[in-house]
Amino acid sequence: VFSSQFEEDEIPVSQLFRNLDMMPAIEQQALQLAKGRILDCGAGSGCHSLALQAMGKEDVMAIDISPLSVEVMQQRGVKQVVQADFFDERFVGKFDTILMLMNGSGIIGKLENMGAFFAKMKQLLNPGGCIYMDSSDLRYLFEDEDGSFLVDLAAGYYGEIDFRMQYKQIKGEPFDWLYVDFQTLSYYAAENGFKAEL
Repeated sequence: VFSSQFEEDEIPVSQLFRNLDMMPAIEQQALQLAKGRILDCGAGSGCHSLALQAMGKEDVMAIDISPLSVEVMQQRGVKQVVQADFFDERFVGKFDTILMLMNGSGIIGKLENMGAFFAKMKQLLNPGGCIYMDSSDLRYLFEDEDGSFLVDLAAGYYGEIDFRMQYKQIKGEPFDWLYVDFQTLSYYAAENGFKAEL
């Protein structure tokens, strides 16, 4: 994993193909709470969709922008797989639960896309529906030894990161990824008629 903001890092491939027992408690809880027609956004290898299917939650649609991810999910047995960009106006449907796990807020890309994100959620969610999203607050990266924070406000929101992934000799295109803190998420949720709970 490459980024202009950080040193290069590695993600063990097994983490991307984990089963329910290997998932953090917060992900397991989100899968337990998911109900009705479920959308798994940015589904990757389909690990969450497969776990839901194993729980007997059969009405699950997995979407990913990557054609190779879609191919992998189909090979792994995810029943409803669609190659789609979440923000594409052609992607439509109605769902009771929308899952955005494994720092799923990332697909929003930049803070300026929050309005479009919540507008799309209004289109996709049935009345009373829920979004289960996890994200890391990157504030800790800017914390000084005395507990103060040194964030360059002129550089934009500190949770906006650019990434580029590589597997063996295959290097993907750079993309934007958003890590959002809860206070900021709550503000944008309220601005768009949603309620955020931690």
